[in-house]
Amino acid sequence: MDMSAAEQKRAASAQASRDSSSSSASLPVLNGSEILVRSLQAEGVEFIWGYPGGSVLYIYDALYKQESIQHVLVRHEQAAVHAADGYARATGNVGVALVTSGPGVTNAVTGIATAYMDSIPMVVITGQVPTAAIGLDAFQECDTVGITRPIVKHNFLVKDVRELAVTLKKAFHIARTGRPGPVVVDIPKDVSLNTAPFEYPETISMRSYNPVRKGHGGQIRKAVSLLLQAKRPYIYTGGGVVLGNASAELRELVDLLGYPVTNTLMGLGAMPASDPRFLGMLGMHGTYEANMTMQNCDVLLAVGARFDDRVIGNPKHFASVERKIIHIDIDPSSISKRVKVDIPIVGDVKDVLQELIAQIREAQQRPDANALGAWWSQIAEWRKRDCLSYKLSDELIKPQHVVETLWNLTRGTDSYVTSDVGQHQMWAAQFYRFDEPRRWINSGGLGTMGVGLPYAMGIKLAKPDADVFCITGEGSIQMNIQELSTCQQYRTPVKVIALNNRYLGMVRQWQELIYEGRYAHSYMDALPDFVKLAESYGHVGIKIERPSEVEPALKEVIRLKDRTVFLDVRTDPTENVWPMVQAGKGITEMLLGSEDL
Repeated sequence: MDMSAAEQKRAASAQASRDSSSSSASLPVLNGSEILVRSLQAEGVEFIWGYPGGSVLYIYDALYKQESIQHVLVRHEQAAVHAADGYARATGNVGVALVTSGPGVTNAVTGIATAYMDSIPMVVITGQVPTAAIGLDAFQECDTVGITRPIVKHNFLVKDVRELAVTLKKAFHIARTGRPGPVVVDIPKDVSLNTAPFEYPETISMRSYNPVRKGHGGQIRKAVSLLLQAKRPYIYTGGGVVLGNASAELRELVDLLGYPVTNTLMGLGAMPASDPRFLGMLGMHGTYEANMTMQNCDVLLAVGARFDDRVIGNPKHFASVERKIIHIDIDPSSISKRVKVDIPIVGDVKDVLQELIAQIREAQQRPDANALGAWWSQIAEWRKRDCLSYKLSDELIKPQHVVETLWNLTRGTDSYVTSDVGQHQMWAAQFYRFDEPRRWINSGGLGTMGVGLPYAMGIKLAKPDADVFCITGEGSIQMNIQELSTCQQYRTPVKVIALNNRYLGMVRQWQELIYEGRYAHSYMDALPDFVKLAESYGHVGIKIERPSEVEPALKEVIRLKDRTVFLDVRTDPTENVWPMVQAGKGITEMLLGSEDL
């Protein structure tokens, strides 16, 4: 007798259940911590930066039993996330950090927010109290999902060990695709102990998450037409070109068109600083020529940049000049957020630039050589202002001279430069001329003091043969100076160059220019002896106070390949960063020096 449709469905379901049981029976049964480790291994994770605590001890026990993943014990959870962040920025891989519940999570929040603002691919694994205790104010409990929701690309609370492997697959996929960003996976302690059959998915598909990669062909054709008609074109690129590994495409586009190009702070290195078509960084502390070109162009191609306040200044001032804007970005929410654009193109910047280049090559039209020549002549006039010039002193060390000397000694070598946040960050961006992407590692969006040393640690593990320099200030370095201990334990010989002006320099500069010289709590009145402090951690400490000592000291820092060196450079405390666009001003309303006040 033939079976009814309902009977056939029940039979098929029963067979599927038997097949599933048979399949599960052949899979290894592991506890949640072992599943986590196996999943990380499947993702190719080499390093984890973390700090143990009660809710993650089963995870640490599983890490102890394996050898393929190196765990780095930091001295503060904030540094764990920063180190993983620095690793991700330098390599393009997903960085991984591990922290315990409660204060472990809250200490990590600054690092997560830093990565989120700069679109850095990371997976942060957090411990949580047992599932039965969630919501009961248990010891070291906090609402990790709620706290981190505004500063992550996505987060997960895993309540069933059977969901752990697939959740981790989703976390890595979300972190590295589309617009990258940090993903938090919160694992209760009982989930890390409970067991389940382990199978790591080879692929993952999420109905609600399908980032666009290919740009719209019609929009790209419009962009090509507009670019080739331009009389005063400009190419403005941001961190998206670096994160999207599209530097080669950008350089090919500039070679093809011959147009001027600028990078944001986060995009430095995407275009070689040594290329004559590169006008320098633009924005609040950008070059005169970069900002003037931005304001006076007639066609602007924006690639992987977001028109943030530190780049365009006052939006009304920026909009006062009519121009056509093409904006390429992987994130549709970034387009027309602050500035209305004429041709939006949503897609992966590498893919879109490749298609843009192909269409330009096929087009019969070519840029107007006469108009472009006149435009370059105008740019040459702006360049004559020599806005980055500074006066050397026989008595006081100028911070610009330190950075410029470091660049002269290291250019052409495999070197990475991290910074903290403040005046030293801007001088590093202005005077260390980056020719390659992913060599300049700093906190752009959040502006986090204390990132420089952990960034350097993360990079040095990934790039052991490279020189890694942390350009910092005496204020910023004290935010995470305890990580000198981590550098000693894991033999990561980084080079700390502290431009020590005895002030919170950028705060002091604003107080001088805007607050009539009222230096409220910006003077560092009780600094440690950094040489002795470095030596107490087992490192080399050097202090210099005279301009004649700068080059010999930096040569010695570079020579000591296998040692962490802390170079305390006593710089001119009155030196300011120029050019400067004050808050609320337009990008062409620049102060080029104290004479403009």
